[in-house]
Amino acid sequence: VCGLLDPAELGFTMTHEHFTMVFNVSYTEADRKEDLKTMTDAPLNMRNLGWIRQNPVSTLHLKPGLHWATLHLPHTNEKKVLQASAAAQTVTSCPVIIHPGRDQAAPAEIIRILQEAGGDISRTVMSHLDRTLFGNENLLEFAKLGSYCEYDLFGIETSHYQYTDIDMPSDAQRIAYIKTLIDEGYEDKVVIAHDVLTKHRLMKYGGHGYSHILLNVIPKMLKRGISQDAIDKITIHNPRNWLVFNE
Repeated sequence: VCGLLDPAELGFTMTHEHFTMVFNVSYTEADRKEDLKTMTDAPLNMRNLGWIRQNPVSTLHLKPGLHWATLHLPHTNEKKVLQASAAAQTVTSCPVIIHPGRDQAAPAEIIRILQEAGGDISRTVMSHLDRTLFGNENLLEFAKLGSYCEYDLFGIETSHYQYTDIDMPSDAQRIAYIKTLIDEGYEDKVVIAHDVLTKHRLMKYGGHGYSHILLNVIPKMLKRGISQDAIDKITIHNPRNWLVFNE
């Protein structure tokens, strides 16, 4: 997209992808220290592809540094950024997307801060619910707050998650959560993506690629009872409604 686009021209849209990524602030040491010598600096190949899938931010010559997200609720500086985002949204009507911390209470707390600062929650996407909210009760309680619920880690089929002690859901579980949202009347507030941010997830390096949702996930959604109309909302109409700048 180069310049302004009529919202009606926007088609299939994944709301959380990377085409370039700088990893010098996101290195995380592998759990097994003995792997560091043999795997961390090794070129990507069939021998270490399985290891890389389990430890995607411990390799590819990343350098030690800070993580880009935290386990906790928003701290003072993050609250200031959220309040500034709400102020900018009030003036410009821009869409907002949030990368929450990994505490299960973080998404709701972030929405509260945005709302109190005057933000438009109906035009805000909460990312990474895959690794943050677990169980239908917690998910539906959050959905009541009115933001878009984003399941954006499609294609990650390993339960191991480097950053914290959770069991990463599978694509089948992501689809089940989405179906729960649809069944409870939230189909207008769901968006999806892969969040491709490492080489090993690209087809060139043995991964699923950017076409995974189109080729594999949507057919599975249809088999699990999600209608084509609902899928069109999730992949076309909801992103379009979120991204438009209101005059």
